[in-house]
Amino acid sequence: MNLTPEVVAAGTGASPARASLFAPFMQAACETYHILDPRDVAAFLAQTGHESDHLIFSRELWGPTAAQKLYEPPSQKARALGNTQPGDGERFCGRGLIQITGRRNYTLAAIGLELDLLNHPELLEQPEHAAMSAGWFWWNNKLSALATAGMFTTLTERINGGTNGLADRQALWDAAKKALGLTR
Repeated sequence: MNLTPEVVAAGTGASPARASLFAPFMQAACETYHILDPRDVAAFLAQTGHESDHLIFSRELWGPTAAQKLYEPPSQKARALGNTQPGDGERFCGRGLIQITGRRNYTLAAIGLELDLLNHPELLEQPEHAAMSAGWFWWNNKLSALATAGMFTTLTERINGGTNGLADRQALWDAAKKALGLTR
């Protein structure tokens, strides 16, 4: 499948310039991580589009908010994320197009992507690594099966932990399916 900037823009809600920047990296991520079925590609574009606010952000906006403060040890959320050191919450905040979060997930992504993310977590902010980390997350969490089965709400819950932004995600999914020529 050829992910043109036009398809990426439709499926992610990105501006033409951002879609042109990310299209080759999204293509590479899809090829590397076997996101090849058009239904899978449509869901991947929609989810990454929402998670990155239409390919604008590859780093979580940091307050810290009340929720982000829980990323710091010794909270239960910090333990779940593998954050063990003071400062881990901000250091391993969400990055990439699917927002890899927490020391544990950065460690796994570092191995999978062969990047030194523990010493350089900011690498996931670069377009190439942002897209590849999203593909890696998709593959590692077996999301293709949910996407091809049309289980979009369940897919959203697996990525987001809930249904935050579901209406935007579904609108992007519909646009991605249309851009890819899917009739249903």
